[in-house]
Amino acid sequence: MATSAVSPRDLFLGFARIGLMGFGGVAPVARHVIVEERGWLDDRDYAAVLGVGQILPGANVLNASIMIGDRFCGARGALAAAFGLMAAPLAILIAVASLYAQFGSLPDVQAAVKGAAAAAAGLVVGTALKMARALKPDVAAALAGVAAFVAVGLMGWPLLAIVLILAPLAVGAAFWRRRA
Repeated sequence: MATSAVSPRDLFLGFARIGLMGFGGVAPVARHVIVEERGWLDDRDYAAVLGVGQILPGANVLNASIMIGDRFCGARGALAAAFGLMAAPLAILIAVASLYAQFGSLPDVQAAVKGAAAAAAGLVVGTALKMARALKPDVAAALAGVAAFVAVGLMGWPLLAIVLILAPLAVGAAFWRRRA
């Protein structure tokens, strides 16, 4: 479960670390920092917060940072976490975008971007597998995860439609299992 004394400063610095380390996507780093390093949430709480962040509009880890910051320190914590997560990446992005505008058409730059994208995809898959092992989902939850992966990842169906279909089914299955 969450540790008790987390200040807005702690949230800013923790999420700034996530923002600085999250090249190619912050989700793998976010879980490591929030669950393993800082102990702010356990795997179940993190998965729940990230899940809610994923179905809301906007970036899922940014949404999660706001929810986590709010949980510990209210609006001040939410702002501290969000600004911590975004400050350094925004500065870096502006610099890189300027360089890419000038050099992005070069074949070596295009090859580097493709390689970075493949590495980022591997990080996302690795983090998902690590979370699944820690959560130890039952058969119904595992089937929902596989169905979502197939529908969105392999078939290219819209995420919102899949969430609107699978979320009620998964919630219904969880209620049914509890009653049985």
